[in-house]
Amino acid sequence: MVSWFRRKPSNPPGQSPAQAPEAEPRPDAQTPATVGADPHEAGLPAPAAPGKTGWLQRIGKLLNTDVAELLGRNPILDDDLLDEIETALITADVGVTASSELIEALRKRMKSREFADARALLKALRAELVALLVPVARPLAIDAGRKPFVIITVGVNGVGKTTTIGKLARRYKDEGRSLMLAAGDTFRAAAVAQLQAWGERNGVAVVAQGQNADAASVAFDALQAAKSRNVDVLIADTAGRLHTQGGLMDELAKVARVLKKLDPDAPHEVLMVIDGTTGQNAINQVRKFNEKIPVTGLVVTKLDGTAKGGVVFALAREFGIPIRYAGIGERPEDLRVFDAEAFVDAMLPETLGG
Repeated sequence: MVSWFRRKPSNPPGQSPAQAPEAEPRPDAQTPATVGADPHEAGLPAPAAPGKTGWLQRIGKLLNTDVAELLGRNPILDDDLLDEIETALITADVGVTASSELIEALRKRMKSREFADARALLKALRAELVALLVPVARPLAIDAGRKPFVIITVGVNGVGKTTTIGKLARRYKDEGRSLMLAAGDTFRAAAVAQLQAWGERNGVAVVAQGQNADAASVAFDALQAAKSRNVDVLIADTAGRLHTQGGLMDELAKVARVLKKLDPDAPHEVLMVIDGTTGQNAINQVRKFNEKIPVTGLVVTKLDGTAKGGVVFALAREFGIPIRYAGIGERPEDLRVFDAEAFVDAMLPETLGG
């Protein structure tokens, strides 16, 4: 049985308004009186400031201290200095290969005497890092000619897929798009309830079946419903799975195959969510998922926590897959369109002082 969830003034038949939020881990979701104020956001930190300032506030300058100290105490530009910068990059999860290539490019320029001082080297380092990310800093463009535009979210357990879907729903709703969500994570009971709660908060319909239902069947039903309702965007959740779990990985390919029965071009976007704290393991995750279902976009979450975040450079070099969004906070508006320059400026010191 397919169930639909919308925010309504009266209870849907056979269901009380407390059912969906009941499994949501936040208890304030069960307070109907606070629906208008969105109680889920009441206890959250304020959203990050707009523009580059927000990135600067949240990312924590992952290379700031190391690079500032290295360049500040090494007025003489030499190979030892570059080796130490390379170590700082690797420590920040930029990756061995990406770090080595970047440093070798700087080494050649240093030997050509292009850098007058440490400030010039810092400027060049910034430019090299930005150049690595600019080709993949491509926002997700919703093609209005493909209706509904179908997005599948994939990723390992605990990266924040369902929360990312909720934030995307808010973004697209604010843009004036009609949308629908498909609760395809049928292995985790709380995931269905969580997505239903996000749907209620955003006034978005959610297609769901029971726990352990076939994920491909949920996606198929959702696409049928989205077509009949002339919806602009359909976002389908999938169960979190380790990239080493062959059976579950094969299920992703099945979801895509089933969708193509209704729309040969679907899914139009396969959005993989990466935990920014994962480090270099993210490379293996993307490689394995990409083998089963071609990943067309990335979302890097949790960059406001303990994440070193440098893995985005390794991902950019290894795969060239567009990085669509980055999560720099808990609120919906903290899911930002990825900005290469803002990201690099937030991770490096603005000046060296003195």
